[in-house]
Amino acid sequence: MNNNVSVKIAVAETSVIIRSGLTTVLKRLPNLNVMPIEVSSPESLQSYIHLHTPDILIVNPAFGGWFDLPAFKVENGKVETKYLALVCSVIDSNSLKEYDDHLSICDDPETIATKINQLLCTDDEEEKESEQETLSQREKEIITCVVKGMTNKAIADQLYLSIHTVITHRRNIARKLQIHSPAGLTIYAIVNKLVELQDIKDNL
Repeated sequence: MNNNVSVKIAVAETSVIIRSGLTTVLKRLPNLNVMPIEVSSPESLQSYIHLHTPDILIVNPAFGGWFDLPAFKVENGKVETKYLALVCSVIDSNSLKEYDDHLSICDDPETIATKINQLLCTDDEEEKESEQETLSQREKEIITCVVKGMTNKAIADQLYLSIHTVITHRRNIARKLQIHSPAGLTIYAIVNKLVELQDIKDNL
């Protein structure tokens, strides 16, 4: 995480000792430029969230008696915000399922920094994964040709590409799909409706 980037973190906790203590720790985390805001009541949280979108909201599940995270998400629609439960006492683990992760008041600064970094990097990693798994239109065309039994040279001629480019595309397809055989590609192409079964029956 680039420490030049400011990270907005709201801490919702009724106990001033816990809230201020965590805020102090957040400010001192290495390689993170955290801008924490302390929130002491449900009313203050609603006022803050109405005007701001924090990167992370750290909230005690017992905040305001009981913090209804699903209802809060629906009401405020802050899809960009990640939610960390602040566990200060024994709590049912099922109540933490709605949160992206949780912190304990016993966690050391290194653990807190690791969890925050993981939350901040999640979106970038998911986007990269999505890019890797998504086939381009050209790659789909090449799969169609492969499952029809065409050679690399025939594919290159039909799509006006060099053989080297076709081979490169096929390597990328294998990497993205983790499929390394024509038979596997055939099944993929049929399931994803890239070809009709009748188009390839002679090659099965």
